[in-house]
Parts: sequence; C-alpha cells; structure tokens
Amino acid sequence: MTTQNIYLDIHVIQTVPSSNINRDDTGAPKTALYGGVTRARVSSQSWKRAVRQGFKAENISAGIRTKEAAKLLKDELVKLDLSLSDEDATEKTANLFKAAGVKLNKKTNLTGALLLVSHGQIKKLAQYALNNDTFDKKELKNVLNGDQSLDLALFGRMVADNPELNVDASAQVAHALSTHEIVPEYDYFTALDDLKPEDNAGAAMLGSLEFNSSTLYRYANVNISELAYNLGQDSAITGAVEFVKEFLLTMPTGKQNTFANKTLPSYVMVNLRTDTPVNLVSAFEEPVKSKDGYVRKSIQKLENEFETSQDFVDAPKLSVVLSKFDTNDGDKVANVTELLQNVTDGLKKAVLDENTND
Repeated sequence: MTTQNIYLDIHVIQTVPSSNINRDDTGAPKTALYGGVTRARVSSQSWKRAVRQGFKAENISAGIRTKEAAKLLKDELVKLDLSLSDEDATEKTANLFKAAGVKLNKKTNLTGALLLVSHGQIKKLAQYALNNDTFDKKELKNVLNGDQSLDLALFGRMVADNPELNVDASAQVAHALSTHEIVPEYDYFTALDDLKPEDNAGAAMLGSLEFNSSTLYRYANVNISELAYNLGQDSAITGAVEFVKEFLLTMPTGKQNTFANKTLPSYVMVNLRTDTPVNLVSAFEEPVKSKDGYVRKSIQKLENEFETSQDFVDAPKLSVVLSKFDTNDGDKVANVTELLQNVTDGLKKAVLDENTND
C-alpha cells in the first residue's frame, strides 16, 4: 500500500442558466461574498448528495444515511433468521447498538443523528448478532469500520456518540462559486384554474421565485492513500475514477423541473499531485467581467492561475484536460471516457511507483 500521499485534483468550469439548484432558508439561491462582490454558490453538501445519488443510479457501492439504522438491522435479522420474532429482533438490535456505543431513542428506536452505514456493514452486524449472545465493543467497531461503501470512504462519517466509529473523509469538495458577480433575479408567476368561469379573468394562484444565472468554478480533491486505507488499493483507484465521473456529470436537482437547468461542464482539468492539493479559486478573486460570455474568459483565468501555482508547488505528475475551447495546459482528451482512462492509467502508475519505492 502507498505510504506517500497521492492527491487527485478536479477542476471544472460549468455554466448554468436561470436556476435555483441549491436554496437557503428563505428559498433563494445560495450566495457568497468573494472578491468584494456577490457570487452564486452551490454548497459542497448539495453536490456530494448529487454524487451519492449518481452512485446509486449507476449501481455503484453506496451506503444509506439514515436515523433508521436500527430498523435496517432488525429487518436484516428477521430476513436471516425466520424463527426470530419481531420483539426478539428489536431487543437484539437495541442491545447491539448499546454495545457499539450508539444511542437509540427508546420511544422511536432512531439514532440521535443521521448515521451513514453500508449494506455490507448491516449484513455483517446482523450475522454477528445471530452468532453471539453477548456483544464485544471492539468487534463491533471492526464490523462498523469495515466493508465501507464508496460514499462512506470518500465523504467520511461522524458518530458523536462514539468517535471510535468515525471515518475520516478521503475527499474534499469545495462550495462551487460563480467566476463573476451575479445579480439576483425574480420570476413573478401566475396559475389559472382550467375550470374557472368565463367571467372571471383572475389568476387562481400567484407568487414569485428568486433565481440567477452563473458560470461556476467547481473543485474537489481525493487523497488516494486515505481512500486506499478505507477501501483497499484496487478499489481506491476504481472508486476515485467513479467519483470523478459522477462529480462531472451529476447536478443538484433543486427546482430542476421549473428551470430544466441540467448542463454539462465546458472545461475539466484533472491533476495528479504528490505534494499538496491545490484549489485554483484564487483565479477568480478578481471577478470575470464580460458582455459576451464568461466561459472562455474563465478558462483563460483558470489556466493562468494553474501556471502561476507552479511557482509555489511541484508540477503535477499528470494533467488531463477536456475542453470545448482551445487550451494551453495538460494532455488534451476528446471525451469523458478518454479522460477517465487517462486518470486510471495515471493512478495505477503513481501507486505502482510509490509501492516500488517503499
């Protein structure tokens, strides 16, 4: 297994039309102040959920984040042992969670906070519960830290009741920011009743909705060595590539039926580093200004920042670029399939080199 950190940096420029894909508590699109101006913002949590949903749609290893982990375990117990009564399964489940140091609400049997568990962990917990009359906390810890799903290994898990069950995240996802200043806009809408009397010209409903349009800079990184610690080396490579794919092709679904805003990236750069991950958002601290589109100018500023960054850090071991426009950096690829293959080959070589040097 690799001993030196290997970082995968993912940089994306993606333009999004009128939309409200990630709302704040008032229903307005999330924003942030950066470089002295208001930017469109999409939270990291929002895009990580989109990635997790993408894993599920592709039948990739994905866990379940829920307060009903006890119900999942109880149902698995009954499935594995048909002679087990519902009451006995509930009692055994409660005893197991107590031994693991995870508190359940006595009335609802729910955990106090959302708990991310993999299907494999639930199955092994159930088998352990059936094979043992008393439960060992150390053995339960091993079960709950093994058989990790890809999303659990990437995004980690925090268990306030028992920090020993925490899983360190191997991926970091930045809040997406527009490369330019945005101005909030409002859609005033009405709805008519199809069966209204002919002498009634009024609307049956009216309201307003806030939205904006933006060209976003999106960034994420994966610590391959940490992911390998969570999943194993081979699964870490395939898992990292799956993450790249879903990060590029998924999008949060807020108000998507209203705006049909599903777009694809205009530019992708994936870098493989052994020194440190590098977020290039500083390219846009001075916002892009334009009256004829933001994408091309955003790409130019990003690539300029990438070149400048090499005055401070080592050049990446691999730099792959997929772009709708001419670019100056990285190895150019024609499509996502070719990009993912290059990333796979680069990761295998980097991991092999590290193992050879151990």
